[in-house]
Amino acid sequence: MLFPTTIVGSFPQPEWLIDRAKLAGRFPPRVRAKELWRLQEPYLAQAQDDATLLAIRAQEEAGLDIVSDGEIRRESYSNRFATALEGVDLDNPGTALDRSGHPNPVPRISGKIRRKHAVEVEDLLFLKRHTKRMTKITVPGPFTMLQQAQNDFYKSEEEAAMDYAEAVNAEIKDLFAAGADVVQIDEPYMQARPEKARQYGLAALNRALEGVQGTTAVHICFGYAAVIHARPSGYSFLPELAGCKCGQVSIETAQSNLDTKVLEELGGKQIMVGCLDLSDMNIETPEVVAGRIRKALKHVKPEQVILAPDCGMKYLPREVAQGKLASMVKAAQMLRGEYQ
Repeated sequence: MLFPTTIVGSFPQPEWLIDRAKLAGRFPPRVRAKELWRLQEPYLAQAQDDATLLAIRAQEEAGLDIVSDGEIRRESYSNRFATALEGVDLDNPGTALDRSGHPNPVPRISGKIRRKHAVEVEDLLFLKRHTKRMTKITVPGPFTMLQQAQNDFYKSEEEAAMDYAEAVNAEIKDLFAAGADVVQIDEPYMQARPEKARQYGLAALNRALEGVQGTTAVHICFGYAAVIHARPSGYSFLPELAGCKCGQVSIETAQSNLDTKVLEELGGKQIMVGCLDLSDMNIETPEVVAGRIRKALKHVKPEQVILAPDCGMKYLPREVAQGKLASMVKAAQMLRGEYQ
């Protein structure tokens, strides 16, 4: 199929599940933020299951070809995995600057980073039980998790990044063994800290993918539209991803009005072209979405293009998110008529 459609990862969580005002009123949590949930155990897990079913159905009704679990069980895209690792002191968190320059409580590395057990396999199996469509699940990248931590153990950041990569590698292999169609690694901090990304981030990403058999993607962005409002016109770290082992690269073009000529530098990789502006609460018409994709098609082949939102949709009203996805699906149908 030309122009398959997917979601980057997250879908809006219901108001009855999580306090969306609290969620939006702070930076994405790096340590656990249990106070965001409206329900406590023993009811929380069942409520998260129910909300995940709603997210799956919403994606199917919009017409997506590849669906995720909406990351409904997560307080942020990264903290569910990052706080499940050995070597992290959660009772005495550290501090690190987020990509906007503000200090944020973060996991404090107090020992060797190891994955104690599979973290997201059950999430994937739940997704697979409740959809017949292709499935995608996301994991935070090793470079990004290190940037969101305080290192009080390792002699060098490079050494810490490689142990994070080992943990991600084990998780990805388990996810493919459990039947994932696509596993996406989220590495937004490669854009935020390009010098360190060049120094050791790309090597850590490739270590996370070592020996992996399956379709992999890496997502790199400018941050959630609800949190980071200003957008540069180009990426500070993107052509370098031509050297990563991922088969797909997920970028945003809509809000930033990205010059898509840079896509020529990514070689033959498939590109998840972010074509939905998540800073705009208006639902784009299919014509507008298709126009954004056509800009990319000046520089990459149709068979390389996957349609997706710019970033995760976590902070959008649910009806806006679903409307945007439906418009994107119609745009894909229009493009298939033009290029098949």
